[in-house]
Amino acid sequence: MEKSYLAFDLGASSGRGIIGKIKDGKLHLTEIHRFGNGPVEKDGALYWEFDKLCKEIKTGIKKAVATGEKISSIAIDTWGVDYVLFKNGAPVRMPYHYRDSRTDAVPEKVFKIIPQKEIYARTGIQFMQLNTLYQLYAHKEAHPEDFNGSVLLLMPDALTYMLNGDISCEYSDASTSNLLNPGSRDWDFELIKRLGIPCSVFPKIVPPCSKSLPLKKSVEDEIGCGPIPVVKVGSHDTASAVGAVPAPLNKKWAYISVGTWALLGAEIDAPILTEEAGEAPFTNEGGLNKKIRFLTNIMGTWLFQETRRVWNEQGRNLGFADMNKMAKAAKGLQFFVNPNDNTFLSPGDMPARVAAFCKAHGQGELPDDGAVLRCIYDSLALYFRAKLEKLQTLLGVKYECLNIVGGGTQDTLLMQLAADCLGIPVVAGPVEATAIGNIMAQAIGDGDIYSLAEAREIVRKSFEVQEYIPDQSTKKAWDAAAKSFLTICK
Repeated sequence: MEKSYLAFDLGASSGRGIIGKIKDGKLHLTEIHRFGNGPVEKDGALYWEFDKLCKEIKTGIKKAVATGEKISSIAIDTWGVDYVLFKNGAPVRMPYHYRDSRTDAVPEKVFKIIPQKEIYARTGIQFMQLNTLYQLYAHKEAHPEDFNGSVLLLMPDALTYMLNGDISCEYSDASTSNLLNPGSRDWDFELIKRLGIPCSVFPKIVPPCSKSLPLKKSVEDEIGCGPIPVVKVGSHDTASAVGAVPAPLNKKWAYISVGTWALLGAEIDAPILTEEAGEAPFTNEGGLNKKIRFLTNIMGTWLFQETRRVWNEQGRNLGFADMNKMAKAAKGLQFFVNPNDNTFLSPGDMPARVAAFCKAHGQGELPDDGAVLRCIYDSLALYFRAKLEKLQTLLGVKYECLNIVGGGTQDTLLMQLAADCLGIPVVAGPVEATAIGNIMAQAIGDGDIYSLAEAREIVRKSFEVQEYIPDQSTKKAWDAAAKSFLTICK
């Protein structure tokens, strides 16, 4: 019997509900709900609208039921690191957004308790001030009372809890917290105790592709449906996206999942916790198939999103296609920024920040808006190259192609520039990789398919991909630019 799986994929700027059906060895997708998602400011801090997200997910379930499809199961994936503290079944407060500035001075305080190198050696997670570790430390300083008698659930688990009451954290998302031992795949309670965070708030960790509880009766009544199972998939969106990479069988491949963030890495069998890996920096996160996603975080299309938002607030009404044309018309490899510089982390006037960075690093004035955009494009491509080269050094592997998945693959200019800069073919697609990986994990948990290898074979058969071949005539220019770029990033 054909089965239909309902995936909710929530990114940093939007969410979607998608029904997936496996028929004749192929996966067929139907989007049934889409909604905006972004931070809100309240009393000088940034938060997620948790109640709104819960309502949108219920709306999506209603729409899925209304299609007449028999939904075999439901699963949710989201971005990593953010969390909700629950007490008596309700959030203690609105969950903080990872771009909130409260963690700005926290790392220095934490490193006086536990040195940064030791934290990496224990957890294998690249340093970012937005990691759950630093967020919780800041939360404990500001509101210690929130931890009394509460339980912590990371964002996908928090949303799942509101549907079915399951108090557990799924492994792939827990692995992003900077509080997990990658060897035991459990919380590092010694680390947690040294930070003064109550161990009692941390629930059990469950593996991806595992069955959770069905919808609560109150949720069934609200939606107007019968019992529907809920599954814990690779609930960190990148874990699901990597699970959907249509990896070639005869080539050595690395991946990038490109959206608001770009995650570049490879699948490995065991964590790498060396000082060199920490300084690179690369992170060891959980995957669907008991492997480690050894990857690095790159700012991604966030720079484009904020640039567009600022310009459109000025009344320009630009779409991403318009911005793509502006960048193509500008001369390439003239200006560069470090996409991961903290200057670009928080919301704000991104075009002005890009221009200021270029000026501060001796590159002069950006002549026009097209130059701003081309600067971002070139800088992202060069950052991909720098991190892929470091990945190859750390793993002793020479990659023959780069699989790029996610919404960013729709940007054909970025895909071609990445191929030109890296000098290897870029295979782009599928666009909805995260939802696809979510659905495949549900099917594995349901026993409808039996392995990640089988899931990837289904993905290869189901979705067309676009291959971008490097333009060899640009090689010398990119090689020269890469040297300048590394100087700027130091």
